[in-house]
Amino acid sequence: MTLSEHIKSKALELGIHKIGIAKAEELSVEGAHLREWLNRGHHASLRWMEKNVEKRIDPRLIVPDAKSVISLAVNYYTPTLHDPSDGEGKISRYAWGDDYHIHVTKRIQSLFESIKQIAPESEGRYYVDTGPIMEKVWAERAGIGWQGKHTNLITKEYGSWVFLGEIITTLELDVDPPIEDFCGTCTACIDACPTDAIHQPYVLDSNRCISYLTIEHRGEIAESLGKKFDQWIYGCDICQDVCPWNRFQKETEHKEFIAREKNIDPSLDDLVEISQEEFSSRYKNSPMKRTKREGIIRNANIVKKL
Repeated sequence: MTLSEHIKSKALELGIHKIGIAKAEELSVEGAHLREWLNRGHHASLRWMEKNVEKRIDPRLIVPDAKSVISLAVNYYTPTLHDPSDGEGKISRYAWGDDYHIHVTKRIQSLFESIKQIAPESEGRYYVDTGPIMEKVWAERAGIGWQGKHTNLITKEYGSWVFLGEIITTLELDVDPPIEDFCGTCTACIDACPTDAIHQPYVLDSNRCISYLTIEHRGEIAESLGKKFDQWIYGCDICQDVCPWNRFQKETEHKEFIAREKNIDPSLDDLVEISQEEFSSRYKNSPMKRTKREGIIRNANIVKKL
């Protein structure tokens, strides 16, 4: 068994569903697209995206002498469906259970430590949505999937319901071929977006994205956008729900991603009155702590007015 094969076998053993390897090199074409996206202001208030642009484009600036980028994907799909009544809100599927940063990082950290045991001379870094690395680009290059027109990564096996992570390593590993873009002429995600956030195929304008507005944006939200929230109070799955490739979704075996009580169709009345103590307790180790109590109250009030 080669080192690359051993790493892939260990990843599957750890509950990582897909793994691919790409050569660590400068992302010249993708880097140009990133700079154009930033210049257009499509990152909205995500100012951290403006930092470390060179590192995002070249992983060798993160790990000197890096030779390979290992991309990893974990399926988080659970089969419960949104069915909110009047007076209830909707939460993005990825945030129903525990914070993926915690559980996916543990698996990738274990894989990283396993690699160090086999090749102690190797150096590297690992990330789960936490570092200056273009995760979807590397997953695409490593053959994990392709970026759909909504900019989410789509896999043949699990649709787009996957969390991504990476290991940048100085090991020279066997690379995997990328797969082609299977979106074809489909525009379902573009047509379904109520705020026209998908500026053009493969280009997302965060300023208009319900997911960005309900999670990352601080302060007031324009009424013209808020009235199109369609009961979403944290994140948005519209572009994923309509994607034909998500017919191939599979239920995850990882119980930590199963929805917590009150996390699928929560009461808006409960949320607009939520105390800081209750917010901290209900959303401990949950992705939903990201928006903070003030954000949840704001979002619930917007949806209550619809």
